[in-house]
Amino acid sequence: MANLPDPSERERLLAKRPHDIFLSNLIGNHILIFTAISTFGPAYFKYMVLVPLLSFSALAYTWYRSGHIHREDSEFVWAHWQIARRWSKIFFYVLLLLVTVSALGWMGKTYLGMMREAVYGMIGGLGLLPTLVTVLILIVIESDSLHHARVGTLPGWALRRFLGIEPAPTQD
Repeated sequence: MANLPDPSERERLLAKRPHDIFLSNLIGNHILIFTAISTFGPAYFKYMVLVPLLSFSALAYTWYRSGHIHREDSEFVWAHWQIARRWSKIFFYVLLLLVTVSALGWMGKTYLGMMREAVYGMIGGLGLLPTLVTVLILIVIESDSLHHARVGTLPGWALRRFLGIEPAPTQD
């Protein structure tokens, strides 16, 4: 059973970065910006498109950066980027669901004559609700990953999945 060497302070700082980006996207973008735009009412709903655009940008950066970081430089930093990439991928699919449901709602209203309330209900129940629940769950998960980066550890599942290392049994 191999172990990783203790990461340096610089490695810990670099390992925190993907989690900071992801949490900033979840909290700053999907909670604060979404709530701020929603508060101003229907006249400002057109600005709601900023939320998925900013989110897709953050996810694309995480995806790109995690694919270009070198494992040879630091396995610890590389593994933390892969953790963020994993959660980003899941969140990308949830956002894709939201965009799809929103587009179908717009097409239903425009081309099928659906009532506005039915479209809002469809988008809210099938698009926004799963997105918001996923945001809350991912905030908890990413906060744990950020904590692991701060203290210089990796979760057991990440050791197995990304580095092929079986974690040491815990003492209860």
